[in-house]
Amino acid sequence: MDSLPDQFHALVIGASGTIGAAFVALLRASPRCASVHGLHRHSSPGLDFADENSVAEAARQLAAGPRLHLIINAAGLLHTPAFMPEKRLADLNTVQMQATFEANVFGPALLLRHFAPLLDSQRAVVAMLSAKVGSIGDNRLGGWYSYRASKAALNMMVKTAAIEIARSQKNSVLVALHPGTVNSQLSRPFRGDAIGRPAHDAASDMLRVLDALTPADSGSFRSYTGDELPW
Repeated sequence: MDSLPDQFHALVIGASGTIGAAFVALLRASPRCASVHGLHRHSSPGLDFADENSVAEAARQLAAGPRLHLIINAAGLLHTPAFMPEKRLADLNTVQMQATFEANVFGPALLLRHFAPLLDSQRAVVAMLSAKVGSIGDNRLGGWYSYRASKAALNMMVKTAAIEIARSQKNSVLVALHPGTVNSQLSRPFRGDAIGRPAHDAASDMLRVLDALTPADSGSFRSYTGDELPW
């Protein structure tokens, strides 16, 4: 991350997951990175998207430290032991939709609310991991109702927040970022072991993309290749 100030400070949410842990490892290995906070349900402080108070409290504790130059939200939900992505309208149910939106929309929105004030004014990059299947323009196969809709909603949150944040943080960049298929627990039921990239490679690709972004790119939807994706 050469575009960030030397000895920059970073935060990774969802650090206990495969991709989040890869981000933390890469940032900690960088001599230019002064600190990396990796937050998840069982970290200290803990952060649980199902508990707004935990998001606010984590932000309050980190506010006592240096301003943040990089925030990456790698948390997300596609499936659980109780459900898989819906293939048909007949599969839709409130419990699954609520759980998916809580993890993929409500939690990230609360992150933006509570952590945006902690951004450094010199340069700050915020990345919310989204998914290409959240692109309405690119949807040709259907299915995966809750996941697609939640990522589309996340993209709108990013776009809208980027407009507001730019008014007070003109050097900030806020983007929705598609990681591609990664060999992780999220992708494993969908042949992720066979077709997914290693998490280290995916995180490296995404950091390169983030490093190249400018404030003019804020509010965009990007692939791990750097290409802009259709909404």
